[in-house]
Parts: sequence; structure tokens; C-alpha cells
Amino acid sequence: MAQLDFLRDLVVLFGASIVVVYGFNRLQLPAVVGFLVAGALLGPYGLDVVADVARVEVFAEVGVVLLLFTIGVEFSLGQLRSLRTVAGTGLLQIGSAIVLSALTAIVSGLPLNQGVFWGFLAAMSSTAVVLKMVTDRGESNSPHGRLIIGILIVQDLAVVPMMVVTPVLGGLGEVGLLAVLWSIAKAALAVLLILVAARYLVPRLLVEVVRSRSRELFVITIILVCLGIAWLSSLAGLSLALGAFIAGLIVSESEYSHQAMAEILPFRDSFNSLFFISIGMLLDLRILLAHPVLVTGLVVALVGGKMVTTAGAAAITGYSWRAAVLTGIAVAQVGEFSFILAKVGKSVGLLPGESFQVFLTVSVLTLLLTPFLLQASPRLAKRAEALQRLRRWLPERQPDSHGIPSRHLRDHTIVAGYGVNGRNLVQVLRESEIPFVVVDVDGETVRQEQKKGIPIVFGDITHPQVLRRLGIQDARAFVLAISDPIATRQAVTVARQLSPAIHIIARTRYLREIEDLRTTGADQ
Repeated sequence: MAQLDFLRDLVVLFGASIVVVYGFNRLQLPAVVGFLVAGALLGPYGLDVVADVARVEVFAEVGVVLLLFTIGVEFSLGQLRSLRTVAGTGLLQIGSAIVLSALTAIVSGLPLNQGVFWGFLAAMSSTAVVLKMVTDRGESNSPHGRLIIGILIVQDLAVVPMMVVTPVLGGLGEVGLLAVLWSIAKAALAVLLILVAARYLVPRLLVEVVRSRSRELFVITIILVCLGIAWLSSLAGLSLALGAFIAGLIVSESEYSHQAMAEILPFRDSFNSLFFISIGMLLDLRILLAHPVLVTGLVVALVGGKMVTTAGAAAITGYSWRAAVLTGIAVAQVGEFSFILAKVGKSVGLLPGESFQVFLTVSVLTLLLTPFLLQASPRLAKRAEALQRLRRWLPERQPDSHGIPSRHLRDHTIVAGYGVNGRNLVQVLRESEIPFVVVDVDGETVRQEQKKGIPIVFGDITHPQVLRRLGIQDARAFVLAISDPIATRQAVTVARQLSPAIHIIARTRYLREIEDLRTTGADQ
């Protein structure tokens, strides 16, 4: 009968979720929030109608694994290598969170070891929630989207040494620097071995499976690759989610990646909703009602602190102010891996009394805020541009706009973005002898292409002064070949205001955005 009880739980969860998410959709609120609210209502601290929460959490973990797998499929190993420059930003963000938490503990009179541990918890962000929101918004290939994904990967890797150090902070063990470095080295070696083995085995396996012309066999094989590599990663001390991401990267290198994505999506969305519901079940409203000032203060301090430290880390390492602010807002919540760390911390005395439940309540509330913060992030980033002048004291990784040709351009084409589409367009313009200038927010790309003689500059095209420097008033065409839909709309608006007669061509991935872009001012 236990199986029937679990089936009843699933029916109740999905049935209630349909009602709640439908209501949220009518109110134009994010579906993720609806799932979290449904979990809070049905969980042990709400109506308590779910008999087996632990089994729901198992299915929820599968949802996270499938989500990270599909993110990996959309990526490639080449794109992952390009994220190595993000490592410094991610490490600085984690270090800043830990230092800030430790200083706060000292000022508040709390033990330093608890302050450091709270820094561990605060440093982690929600890979599942953030990546779902970023991909749903079509921003995963935008400058800030790549930065967000890079930071999340660094955080997932950082969980390994944190798990080693946590018992030491609780006074239940001893560990030296060599032990921590050894745990990191083992994790890196495990990732390398999995990548090398799977890089050669998986493509051959998929070729043989495709030859069978059996769709069922193909689907089962893809699920095996996803769950199998995730499981092997967990044996090496890494997270299941990171292993699934690696599996997706491997499949992305094959010619069957698009079909794999199409087959996995229905499974991913079904299981992933259970993850958000299971997180909502952790919300204990009694804690919020008993300690409203404490919980609210912690939520504000945590979200605000993560915004500042992450945006600061990105700005210090040379990212544009807009990308830094958008990234800071996106990762300003507590992550699912923090829940695992919190359980370990509780067992070694780092979260005494009600601290554990207070942490869970605060964490779920930060996750509830995340969709709303992401919706408001473009407006918040624009307001934060008033602080742009602070960058004069920060080291710049990117070149300035001195790459603009000294001769004054007229009837030229401005190309925004130097990815695959931007490069192809530039090749056509050069062969046609049409004058052009390129603008991009990737400092490394700008520096490399300037050495090759490409008229390319660093700049944020949503800024009027950048477009003026590019000669927008005298340009014949403005082509937006970027992957950031929000920045595209903002740039179209600004360009049309500065030059009413210019011909604007905007790239979009979705048909539903075409009319909006035309209304904003794009010609095609």
C-alpha cells in the first residue's frame, strides 16, 4: 500500500500545482513561485497532506539532474573552455561571502567558526532555479548569462572542499591544507577522467544505437548516459547536478544533441516541477510568525549582501557594469547545495537550536524572491548605472573604445555582438567593402580581434554615449547579433531615439518577440 500512498501524493502534488500555477499564470506571476507556494501549502508545515516527503525529494533530485543535463547539451566543450576566465570571479564571490559573514559574526559576538560556516551557506546559489529562469528568458548565451553559468559551476565545485572543512569547523575533526587540496585534486581528476572516457565512449555508443533505428533504445540510452555519469560523479564526491552537466556537455559534441534534447525535455519539466515543490515544503511559516524581524532581516541582508559581493567581484574582474549587476541579482539567493551543507553543519553543532529551521525558512524565502528580482533586474541594472563612475578605481580587463577608426565613419554599419552571427556578417561586409564597426562586451574577444585589424570596440550598446561614439547618427544600419533579448530591446529603443532614420536589424530566437521588437523600433 506504500506504493499507492506515494501515487496518491503525486496526484495531490500535481493536481494542486496545476491549480496554483494556473492562478499565478493568470496573475502573470512566474510558475516557479507557484510550485514553491504549492509545496509550502501541501508540505509538513502546511496542510501536511504528503505522506512520503523523502520519496518526493528523490524524484526532485532526478529533476535537477535532467535540468543540468539539458543545460549541458545546449552548451559545448568549447564554450566551457571559454568560461575559464570566470573562475576568478566565482572564487572572489565565494571568498567575499565567507569573509563578510565571518566579519558579521565577529561584530555580533558569534563564534568565528559559525560565521565562516554561514558564509559557506550564503556563498552557494540555486543552480536549478537560476538556470531555469535564465534559459526560459533566452539569456543563457548572453554575456551575463555566461557569467552566471560560470559562477554556478565554480560554486558547485566549491561544495567539495566545503564538505571536508565543515566537520573541522564543528570541532569534530582535524584537517590540514593538504587534505583540502587533495579533495580538490581528486574532484578535478574525476571530472577529467569522466570527460576523457565519455568523450570516446559515448559518441560510439550513440552511433550504434542510432543504427538500430529504435527511438525507444535512443531515449533509454540518453537517460542512461545522463544518470550514469551523474552517479559516477557522486561516487567521486561531486554533486549529481555537476555530473549531469558534464554528461550534457559530452552529448552536445555529437550530431544527435538536438534529438537528445527533444527526448529529454518532457521528462525534465515533469520531474523538475517536483524539485520546486519539494523546496517549498521546507518553508515553516511558524518560524516566520515567531521571528518576523529576524527572518526578514536575514533575508534582506543575505540577498543584498550577495548582490553587492557578486556584482563587486564581477566589476573588479573586468566585466561590464550591466553584466555585473544582472549577475549579482541573479545569484542573490541560497542554493540547494546549501541545504546539504546545512544538514552536515547541524550534525556537528554549527546550527544549534532553531538555527537550522530559521536557515531553511530564510532560504526558501530568498528562492521565492528570485523570479521577481530577475523580472526587475533590467530596470535595477539601469538604475545602478549611476554607480558606473566607481569603475575608475577598478582595474579594467577590457580595452576602452579607442579601437574606433580615427577617420569619421559615414553610411557605415554598426554590428553589435561578435559571436558566430556577428563574425559571419563582418565577413560579408568586408567582402562587399561596406564600412563597419563592431561593438562587444567581451573584453578578451575585443583585444584579440583588434590585433587582427578588426574595427571592434568594447562597449554596452544600451548606453547612448556608446552608440554616439560609434557614430549612430551617421550610420546606415545597426545590426544586433547578440543573444540577450532584454539588451536587444533596450538598444533598439536607444538607437531609434538617437537616429530616427537608421535601419535596425535585430536578432531574436522567438517568433513571439518579433512584434515587440518592431513596436520598439526595429525594421526587421
